[in-house]
Amino acid sequence: MTELSMKKNVSIQEQPEEERESVFEAQGVNLWYGQTQALHNIHLKQREQEVTAVIGPSGCGKSTYLKTLNRMVEMNPEVRISGNISYRGRNIFSRRFPVEELRTRVGMVFQKPNPFPKSVFENVAYGPKIHGIRDKQLLEQIVEESLKGAAIWEEVKDRLHENAFGLSGGQQQRLCIARCLAVEPDVILMDEPTSALDPKSTMKVEELVRELKETYSIMIVTHNMQQAARISDRTAFFLNGEVVECDTTDRIFSNPSDDRTEDYITGRFG
Repeated sequence: MTELSMKKNVSIQEQPEEERESVFEAQGVNLWYGQTQALHNIHLKQREQEVTAVIGPSGCGKSTYLKTLNRMVEMNPEVRISGNISYRGRNIFSRRFPVEELRTRVGMVFQKPNPFPKSVFENVAYGPKIHGIRDKQLLEQIVEESLKGAAIWEEVKDRLHENAFGLSGGQQQRLCIARCLAVEPDVILMDEPTSALDPKSTMKVEELVRELKETYSIMIVTHNMQQAARISDRTAFFLNGEVVECDTTDRIFSNPSDDRTEDYITGRFG
């Protein structure tokens, strides 16, 4: 991570949202697990340097859609997909777009912290090493900048060579975010990243998300509607594998266009 990359496209936040480039665009996406259809005709955009929250009841397709964006869902051999998803204009399902390249550009943070059984330093340096970086000084710079970017440097700078499993759950999750940042992704996908954390750690991760959107495009799946309201620019409501509606977060929570959205956010079901 370089100072230049941390400042990339900083001026985008000043642009009207309709002028911002779509990082991801799903068009007519359907997905099946065997004979069971999990996603139905998904049309959805992710704009640059915005946080999009994906909300909806359990089993509605939120996490399935998120994992489709970096093709992790295809690790299930029964998965079948139709439709198109483009990443900056490139078809992510094209043979000319290697899945390894896609996953480098599209990082993932999971529901439960999943650090490697290695030191704090080696957790963050792992990705850059995989990409061929061996220079010790450069690796140290990347690790420090990534940990600072994940707002955990001050807490671990004297523990870099201790096992990551010795960190608290909230620290482990921010370490996993630092590990994601170390390979300089363009997009960060977060699958309920605070569901296993205490309120204080949740607050730190939410603050971090608000800071990271200055540089990255973020899509976050959450069951916590208050969290979606606090940290996202846009919210997509999923129900039974469909996108019921997607709009600015303020509009979704104050004046949704579909009665089903209003029923969900007011607690009538879910």
